Amino acid sequence: MSKIKSIPVTVLNSISKEEFVKEYYKKQRPVLIKNLTKDWGAYKKWNLDYIQNLAGEQEVPLYNNVPTKGYKKSVVPAKTMKLRDYIDVLKKGPTDLRMFFYNVLQKMPQLTKDFDYPDIGLPFFKKLPVMFFGGKGSKVLAHYDMDLADLLHVHFHGTKKVTLFHPDQTKYLYKVPYTVHNLESIDMDNPDFDTYPALRDVTGISVTMTHGDALYMPSGYWHYITYEDAGFSITLRAFPRRIKPLAELFGNLLFMRNFENIMRRIRGEKWTDYKERKVLRDINKNYEK
Repeated sequence: MSKIKSIPVTVLNSISKEEFVKEYYKKQRPVLIKNLTKDWGAYKKWNLDYIQNLAGEQEVPLYNNVPTKGYKKSVVPAKTMKLRDYIDVLKKGPTDLRMFFYNVLQKMPQLTKDFDYPDIGLPFFKKLPVMFFGGKGSKVLAHYDMDLADLLHVHFHGTKKVTLFHPDQTKYLYKVPYTVHNLESIDMDNPDFDTYPALRDVTGISVTMTHGDALYMPSGYWHYITYEDAGFSITLRAFPRRIKPLAELFGNLLFMRNFENIMRRIRGEKWTDYKERKVLRDINKNYEK
């Protein structure tokens, strides 16, 4: 079976602020920290039942891995559902329905009492703690975050696998123009190296996350995620302060996303098909050289 090459992430039980800044933040190196959240109320309390009991009547947008086609925007929910009913779906077994970028401050501010912003040297933006939920077997398309934030990603309830890719791997990952993800036709678990030969040169960083684990994902790192069990995570963000990533951040938010949605409205599926043919042709051509 074809597999993308990977190396294991560095795993630490604990870390000082000085070591984190020197060895990981400044060097932009991922690291998994096992005991960083052991003192959080969330470590003791957070599971699917706990979130379900707080959910009330709110409805949430849910997404799957079916590509958005036609004249739709690039990111469109597959359906909406009451959060408590969605958690019932997660409990019952495998599902590809996921929820992402759930704004804790807006939707469930009482959860902020259960976690802290660790004093490890990251300049956290404390107005945007966001949560992600996934069912057993669901997968998150390989992508990097449009806002180019440094991320502290903490997982709860179950296990999930994450594969990270350094930004310098982008040239091999078949990034679709005017997006932050790769071709949706690629099976990252069993890639077709004949169709996508550049993937032979990709090297990822593999991570298995269990309850309470905190993963530092540096700015611009790609991540591909598979939920081995139903579960959820919270991400704490630190926005870039250097000029180059800041310029790219604003370009992504102000130009790229809007341009993509305008072209989808104008050309529909012809636009997405054109981009997919172009990235496949261009990357394979460059790879052959």
